[in-house]
Amino acid sequence: MNVGDRDDSDALDRARAVIERRARLIADFPEPGIAFKDLTPVLADPDGLDAVVDALASACSGADLIAGVDARGFLLGGAVARQLGLGVVAVRKGGKLPPPVIGLDYQLEYGTARLEIPEDGIDLADRRVAVLDDVLATGGTAVAAAQLLQRAGARVDTIAVVMELDGLSGRELVAAELGPAVRVHNLCLG
Repeated sequence: MNVGDRDDSDALDRARAVIERRARLIADFPEPGIAFKDLTPVLADPDGLDAVVDALASACSGADLIAGVDARGFLLGGAVARQLGLGVVAVRKGGKLPPPVIGLDYQLEYGTARLEIPEDGIDLADRRVAVLDDVLATGGTAVAAAQLLQRAGARVDTIAVVMELDGLSGRELVAAELGPAVRVHNLCLG
């Protein structure tokens, strides 16, 4: 189904309803004190996946390429790219790609991490790239993914997520680090 086949607000309402119904909250994962929002049941539900992809595709209209962040962003990014007739690039955790890579180390709310993309084979110069992930928490991963893509020449103007965790200031970090031109879209707050 194409984005234009449904009203954007209908897709967003459908996505929010299935997220509310199917998402799970897992306490103390991956570390004590962290509340993990599990969207796996949403994505496993055919209607849920359809609604989420429709709503995310609407948020990414105008992009030339979709970047899915490891790992749930791969699922979402591939589906959204397919729906929009675009390609997809995987933004991988460190050490998962063969060299040469472009990498960036960054802070998480519970440690440090590294993201990488291939240095060769993908022309990102001056392409409008939308970054997709499942959750925006403190914003570190989204900012690192965008900065990594920018380092490779991409123009990142959209970060789209299924759920934005309220009270963790991810949106504020995106604005502070990437500027007001990068829009943050969420399908729901958690």
